Amino acid sequence: MENRTFSSPTLGTPTAPAVAPARGEARPVAPSRSLRARRRRPGVIAMAAALIAAGGLGGAVLYNSTGQRIAVLALARDIPYGHTITADDLVVARIASDPALAPVSAADLTRAIGLRATTDLHRGALLLASDLTNAVVVQPGMQQVGLPVHASQLPAAGVEVGQRIVIVLITDQPAGGPPAAPQTMNAVVAQLGKGGDSQVIDVAVPQGDAAKLAGWAAGGKFQIILAPRTGADAPSASASPSPSRSAGSA
Repeated sequence: MENRTFSSPTLGTPTAPAVAPARGEARPVAPSRSLRARRRRPGVIAMAAALIAAGGLGGAVLYNSTGQRIAVLALARDIPYGHTITADDLVVARIASDPALAPVSAADLTRAIGLRATTDLHRGALLLASDLTNAVVVQPGMQQVGLPVHASQLPAAGVEVGQRIVIVLITDQPAGGPPAAPQTMNAVVAQLGKGGDSQVIDVAVPQGDAAKLAGWAAGGKFQIILAPRTGADAPSASASPSPSRSAGSA
């Protein structure tokens, strides 16, 4: 007698016959554990996308900040100490924006015109706010002396602030003897009074010469001439802060 063993079906659960896939039909493949883990962590994908976007935005900002060019003012020619700035002295230059630089913006051109140079400025250099002032330009160690002058004591073109001048004392010549050498003093025009036939101009001289010049001013016998434009007879560094190039009229 043949004995056969059959599995007992679970109560209440119908037994489904196993169906073999047809030939050529793809069998379903269960996803691997790593794939199921990635599918279960959407926050990681969102964070990665945010980091990529932030990196791209930061790179764009850095490129724009380094490549942006701004319009600023530069020197069109050499400017001596004390010279009054004119429109012909300046040009507009475009440079890359740099926080380390603080040049005067081209939009402030009208404000720069009429101010005085606080130092020697050279062609091609950027104009800085510290290069300009509306105050009298007198360096430490210099003292101002007021000179009452008549039009006949000045050059025909007059003088301007920052100009180097030579003050010549007019003395009586001895009778029958050789003419005495005139006394001179180098100075820089610091401020101008109201124009006219008579006016007062302030000049800057070394402190050691201030009292002597005040005596000349009281006597009224002096003449003002412009300092040489060449290096000959130019005022010394202690007598005048001006460069060798004279500050002529603009």
